[in-house]
Amino acid sequence: MDRYNVCGMSCAACSAKVEKAVASVDGVSGCSVSLLTNSMTVEGSAVPQEVIKAVEKAGYTAEPASEAKASSKEAVKLNQPNELKPLLLRFFISLGILLILMYFSMGHNMWGFPLPSFFGHNPIATAILQMLLCVAVMVINKRFFVNGFKGIIHLAPNMDTLVSLGSAASFIWSVFVLFRMTAADNAHELLHGLYFESAAMILVLITLGKILEARSKGKTTDALKSLMDLSPKTAVVERGSKEAEIPIDEVKIGDIFIVRPGMSVPVDGTVISGSSAVDESMLTGESLPIEKDEGDTVYSATMNQSGFIRCRATRVGEDTTLSQIIRTVYDASSSKAPIARIADKVSGVFVPTVIAIAVVTTAVWLFFGFEFSYALERGIAVLVISCPCALGLATPVSIMVGNGVGAKAGILFKNAESLENAGKAQIVALDKTGTITKGEPAVTDVIPADGISEDELLSAALSVEKPSEHPLAKAVVRYAEEKCIEYSPCEDFKNLTGSGIEGAFNGERVYAGSYAFIKTKAAVNSDIENTVKTLSDSGKTPMLFANGGKLLGMIAVADEVKEDSREAISQFKEMGIRVVMITGDNERTAKAVGDSVGVDMVYSGVLPTEKNDIIAKLKEYGNTVMVGDGINDAPALTAADTGIAIGSGADIAIESADVVLVGSRLSEAVAAIRLSKATLRNIRENLFWAFIYNIIGIPLAAGIWIPIFGWSLSPMFGAAAMSLSSFCVVSNALRLNLFDPHKRRKYKKAPVGSLPEAEKEKGEDIMIKTVIKVDGMMCPMCEKHVKEALEKAFAEQRAEVKASHEEKKVVMTATAPIDYEAAAKVIAEAGYKPIGIE
Repeated sequence: MDRYNVCGMSCAACSAKVEKAVASVDGVSGCSVSLLTNSMTVEGSAVPQEVIKAVEKAGYTAEPASEAKASSKEAVKLNQPNELKPLLLRFFISLGILLILMYFSMGHNMWGFPLPSFFGHNPIATAILQMLLCVAVMVINKRFFVNGFKGIIHLAPNMDTLVSLGSAASFIWSVFVLFRMTAADNAHELLHGLYFESAAMILVLITLGKILEARSKGKTTDALKSLMDLSPKTAVVERGSKEAEIPIDEVKIGDIFIVRPGMSVPVDGTVISGSSAVDESMLTGESLPIEKDEGDTVYSATMNQSGFIRCRATRVGEDTTLSQIIRTVYDASSSKAPIARIADKVSGVFVPTVIAIAVVTTAVWLFFGFEFSYALERGIAVLVISCPCALGLATPVSIMVGNGVGAKAGILFKNAESLENAGKAQIVALDKTGTITKGEPAVTDVIPADGISEDELLSAALSVEKPSEHPLAKAVVRYAEEKCIEYSPCEDFKNLTGSGIEGAFNGERVYAGSYAFIKTKAAVNSDIENTVKTLSDSGKTPMLFANGGKLLGMIAVADEVKEDSREAISQFKEMGIRVVMITGDNERTAKAVGDSVGVDMVYSGVLPTEKNDIIAKLKEYGNTVMVGDGINDAPALTAADTGIAIGSGADIAIESADVVLVGSRLSEAVAAIRLSKATLRNIRENLFWAFIYNIIGIPLAAGIWIPIFGWSLSPMFGAAAMSLSSFCVVSNALRLNLFDPHKRRKYKKAPVGSLPEAEKEKGEDIMIKTVIKVDGMMCPMCEKHVKEALEKAFAEQRAEVKASHEEKKVVMTATAPIDYEAAAKVIAEAGYKPIGIE
């Protein structure tokens, strides 16, 4: 994707003309022009010189953004309207001249203001002075005429064309009246037919509108500018045995930098010594400080609040997280939302249509016998009240502000389309591990057997689990070490695949594993069995420990639900969104987690390659959003209508998603959808006012209501209305800055498509997969034996079985969850060894 800066555009008609011209260049597959940022993105293999040539042929100028040094931090400043000071100068000089002109025209003719004796009895001199003053205003505001007539020459009329035609028509008619005055006896009466003040006032009022528009447009990037202002300008780095403060641009990857309390982190890095609490709210929206210890990552522009830390720089310059956020938000703001196509289609024909209406209006009034000056006034009013700018700004200003608000809240929309589509969500599919849950197993229950203390159980568990690399073992080790439990190193450690582990501890064999395994090593009563079942039903994994034929107790481990997951899912439902959980976990664990957080439906035992198929199925029932964080979520994120990636997840998931949450809270996904809804509503408001303004204003200016109600509109009031129209649209968009995406709101629940679960009554059963590892299958005959046994045993659930002796597993698909214990019994009776669920 190539980026260009485009100069000379004044309205939506201009951007539409540039898009059309560039789209016709060979090799261009896509083109998007932003009137707000005066920028253009071009997709395809077209040579930049050809693109620039096409823009110039259309009557504008362009240059590659790279040549203009449009870095992520400079891009916003570079492309924002930088003409406020020249506009102010033009306006005040023009206004001063206009006031003098108004005194000699309307002041004298309408209110009898006194004039110097030379002018009081010399109407020709008064008219000439008015013409000269009008010419002065026109010269000062010559840009309207240059751009306007350039548009006509290139067959691309724009807003400046309407303004220049209106002003020029008033001026030319007034010059014609002036020549009539030189040969007329009633020269004083003809003074009333001059429109020099109208020609000048149109230009002054439109310039005022441009000033208001430029000021408002400048505020659309306040959120981004505030982020850029937070970026440190210097860094304290180690140079040998000394510290040196250097400009931020001189920091290199690998440099050791120091951050003391109260200082900002200069670049992204890794803590190599020290600890502290760092305020990351400007990146993640999280108000609480984050504890940072050795090995943790720190981010540029975050604030060190307490301790002293030394860090190694890992990403500098344009590669820092902050710079990437700015670039992402800016690129998204430069792209176009699908809803903008409506305005684009209208803008392409708007100006020629308005010119045609103005000509027809003048001709109709002449046809009905009105004076030419009156008919011309109606035509000029049509020209100057029409505002294509409002149409062109309706969408991009809202997109820019919405993206800025999202950036401050830790929500990054990669393009305008994702900002629009996220708010249309009807179904949200959530990955479990790392999205709903923390993705890190933790000990939840420690239950010693009778006569065994908790420390004795933990000591034995720590000893036997320490050599293991299993995630559950690491959770037990971490818990025991936090409790400062003493232990003796395990000897003769063995990993018993599919069963558990064992080792020598204090001269005796210690066993750890599932209930089925431990009951073969120690006596287990029915109370223990019931406890195991209760823990399993609640989504926990109980690990039992035995020593010398005696049960030591059990430790339950679970992937804990994130603090905000239940609340986030509740808020999804308040918005009328159905929530689905997709996980590769077994049915029992998945159901326990799903029930605890309140999702509407659970897909369990799902293989990574099958998530894509589930998303495709859900899309048949409504607009689907996928939220995930892992490598296995990437295909589903791409397949969904909108993919939302947790920022702490895998890089490929972040690359595949349309929206990235800088933090790792599910509530930020709710905020993203809420912000999208607010932005889309704001765009619709802007489009409504842009269209309704022109729909009401043009007929009023043309004089349609004069015969009925006597309503008319002078060109001066038309110019004033036009000057305020764009300002009102931009101001409405700026209201989004007051929107808090994390604030809970009540929404009217829109009807959504039923989930597949609801279709069971119509005969469409949901097939649930269960994958069981099986040892002992040696050939296709073994596969057939296992297949037939399982399908016969689970015939009521319409089980379909695929067995593979090479992969040593059986995949069962049925209309109801497969009970592992029952399936394992069938497999064992068939002569093979079940070794667990995958």
